[in-house]
Amino acid sequence: MNSPVFDSESTNRNTGKIIPLYPLTYNLSQNVIRQVIENGLKEVNEELEETLPNYILDEYRLNDINKSIHNIHFPKSFEEYNKAKKRLVFEELLIMQLALLNLKTKYSVNKKGIEFNKDVKMQDVIEKLPFNLTKAQTRVLEEIDKDMESDSPMNRLLQGDVGSGKTAVSIVAAYKAVKSGYQVAVMAPTAILSKQHLKNFQNILSEFDIKCELLVSGISKKQKEAILERLQNGEIDILIGTHSLLEENVVFKNLGLAITDEQHRFGVRQRTTINSKGESPDVLVMTATPIPRTLALILYGDLDISIIDELPPNRKKIDTFAVTKGMEDRVNNFIKKQLDEGRQCYIVCPLVEESEEIDAKSVLELFEKYKEVFNRI
Repeated sequence: MNSPVFDSESTNRNTGKIIPLYPLTYNLSQNVIRQVIENGLKEVNEELEETLPNYILDEYRLNDINKSIHNIHFPKSFEEYNKAKKRLVFEELLIMQLALLNLKTKYSVNKKGIEFNKDVKMQDVIEKLPFNLTKAQTRVLEEIDKDMESDSPMNRLLQGDVGSGKTAVSIVAAYKAVKSGYQVAVMAPTAILSKQHLKNFQNILSEFDIKCELLVSGISKKQKEAILERLQNGEIDILIGTHSLLEENVVFKNLGLAITDEQHRFGVRQRTTINSKGESPDVLVMTATPIPRTLALILYGDLDISIIDELPPNRKKIDTFAVTKGMEDRVNNFIKKQLDEGRQCYIVCPLVEESEEIDAKSVLELFEKYKEVFNRI
C-alpha cells in the first residue's frame, strides 16, 4: 500500500466522508491543516459577523456566513458544499464590483476632469493619416472626443483585435490632448513595443510640431536625466515608455492624457500611479485580449468600454493553430513550402521570465537552429 490513510476507531477525520484537500507548503500534511481548520472553527464558534444584508441573502438564496465557512471545509454533502461555495464566490465578486464602482465614482463624480479644447478638431490629424479609418475606429473616436471635451475624467477601455487600429485611435486622441496644451504618457509592457509606438507616433505627429520621446530601461543615465528635465519643463509633448514611466522621478509639467497599451499586463495600482502624475488626466487603456463584455464589466468595472469590431479593408483572415512538439517537422515543412512560394515567416521567441529586453542568447540559438533546419530540408 502506498501512502495509506487511516483513522482510529473513535474518529473519522480523514475517512468515510467528504474530505477537504488543501494546498500544502513547508512540509505540512493534510492531517495537520485539517486539524488547524477544525480548531479554528471551534474557536470562532459560529460567531463570525455577517457581511451581507438580509435582503441580499433572501433574494439570492444564500447561506449565512457561519454556515458557509463551515460547509466549505467540512460539508456533509456536495449540495452543502456547493451552496457554501456559491455564497463565498457571490460575496467576493460583489466586494470587487463595489470597489471598482467606488473607483469609478471617485474618478467621474467626485473629481472634475480636464475639458479639452473643442476648437482642436481630431479631423485635422485624421485627414493626414496615410490610410482611411474604419467605421468602428470613427465611432470609437467620437466616443473618446465626447469624453475628452466633457468636464468628467475619461476612463475608457479600448478593446480590439491585433491589427484593428487601436494605435491609430490613440495617436488621434494624443493629438487633441497636446494641441489643447497638455502632455501625454503612453505606457507599454516591453521596450520593443514602446519603440514601435514611438516610431508610429512620430511618423504621424511630427508634421504638427509635436515632440515625442522614449523612456525605457537601458538608456544611459545622462540621457535619462536630460529627458526627465525636458519633460518637467514641458519640452516633451508625448513620453512613451515601459514601467519606467511609473518611477517617482518621472514628473510631467502638465499631464492630460495617460494611455496604457496591453492593459492585461498592468494592474489597477499601476494605472493609478501613472494617473497620479497629473491633475485628473483622461485615461485610455487598450487591449487586444478578447474579453467577453460581461467579464470586461466585472474586470474593468471602473472603465467605460469601447470596442473596435472591424478590421481595416484588405486585411486577410488570420488562422490560429496550436500544435504539439511532435508536429515540429510538419510545421517546418509548412514554413519551407511558404518560403519556396516567395512568402516570409517570423518566429516569436517566448521569454523564460518577464523582461523588458529580449534574451539575445535564446534568439541567437533559435536562429542557428532554424538556419540549420532550412538548409537541410
